[in-house]
Amino acid sequence: MSLISVIVPIYKVESYLSTCIDSILCQSFTDFELILVDDGSPDNCGKICDEYARKDKRIQVIHKENGGLSSARNAGIDWAFKNSDSQWITFIDSDDWIHPQMLEILYCAVDENVQISMCDLCKDYICPEDFCSYKSEWKFEKHSVNEDSLILFMQSGDYLYWGACAKLIKKDILIKYPFTIGKIHED
Repeated sequence: MSLISVIVPIYKVESYLSTCIDSILCQSFTDFELILVDDGSPDNCGKICDEYARKDKRIQVIHKENGGLSSARNAGIDWAFKNSDSQWITFIDSDDWIHPQMLEILYCAVDENVQISMCDLCKDYICPEDFCSYKSEWKFEKHSVNEDSLILFMQSGDYLYWGACAKLIKKDILIKYPFTIGKIHED
């Protein structure tokens, strides 16, 4: 199986979806599975997901009735717990693209004491033509925290980005703390 489960919740993003998926598939770190969660999208997103799954064995597609962002993320987490031996989970928004080394960099920052590895977001609204060879500088900070101090850290507001994306999260944490369904600003 795979070391990392990448979960992408999908709803009404037909024009962005291929760019998102392509940016994930060209990662320098290749030991991952991609879980595409079609949250009842009324456009062609479900068909796009199925086409990618036919081309790449790392891709799993979940088609579900629309339940919102948290419901879609939880469906991906549930699939990963039931069907995968992955140790880490990351979330990518379906209208975003990621740097080709994001998974590698996040994974290199973990050790036995790290529960979450995270990076900052870049508000670059123009996707490079060849994002698979995109190069940029990376800065790292490493902090070891246990579960209790992690919760205090998140509640303090002293964080890079408060949201589900741009993080590599130990899988066991997500079964204890699922996303709350129906909450506004669900991150």
